[in-house]
Amino acid sequence: MVNEDFIKAGKIVAQAREYGRTLIKENASVLEIAEKVEKKILDLGGKIAFPVDVSSNHIAAHDSPKYKDDRRLAKGDLVKLDLGVHINGDIVDTACTVEVGTTKYNEMIKTTEEALEKAIKILTPGTKISEVGSIIEETIRKKQFSPIRNLSGHQIVNYILHAGLTIPNYNNGNPTELKKGQIFAIEPFATTGDGIVIEGKPSEVYGLIEEKPVRDANTKLILNFIKENYKTLPFSKRWIANKFGLLKANIALNTLEREGIVKQYMQLVERSKCYVSQAEHTVVVAENPIVLTK
Repeated sequence: MVNEDFIKAGKIVAQAREYGRTLIKENASVLEIAEKVEKKILDLGGKIAFPVDVSSNHIAAHDSPKYKDDRRLAKGDLVKLDLGVHINGDIVDTACTVEVGTTKYNEMIKTTEEALEKAIKILTPGTKISEVGSIIEETIRKKQFSPIRNLSGHQIVNYILHAGLTIPNYNNGNPTELKKGQIFAIEPFATTGDGIVIEGKPSEVYGLIEEKPVRDANTKLILNFIKENYKTLPFSKRWIANKFGLLKANIALNTLEREGIVKQYMQLVERSKCYVSQAEHTVVVAENPIVLTK
């Protein structure tokens, strides 16, 4: 039996994803896209599991708009919209890829979606992790694209977005068998490049990694706010800046990062600077796999 919070979160994130898809168009503000999708999640009764990513072109992941971000989308951009919702810490994660005003990468988008659908079908008890990776890899390579080998799907547990097992986008030989009731975000990535991502620019998205005492009153205030509102889940500097002002946010986050209390995630970019597509659903392992995010 699937927890009702997962089911509710899945319905909310699916609506927010499809709403976000309609916002991705030429000259659209990446900041407005993210903020509108985040507001939609809240309006529908969910909580934001991580800052909405609007990652374009060779940036595969972790490009969430920054505070006062003035970037706009251009014709030909290949945009990955990645978002998550939680209810009482039960998290769902989903993503789609939208091409702005052209169809050059339509086949790559379709191939990524096909790889996701095929992987979902075998997300049954007893299936080996390597078998899921193999079907993703075969589907993507058959269409002459490359899977991104160092990005993977991930198991989800309460308040932990990346927990325990990972689901690769290639056959990594892992013989571990899936178990009934496990929940995974499955997320194939395809590219015209060599299929490896490296760290890019700082994302201004952070996560709490260790609790330690802090002396500065402002830093302590912001740390308490982070613990109360986000716990172990990722959060954006722009959220903190919108609440406390940019100067206080910068001082506190710089201190917390220096002290090893929070870590900042880096943007993930395709090594050969080629475009990337992504598709993602959160799925419950079962004899008939349950897609929570459709």
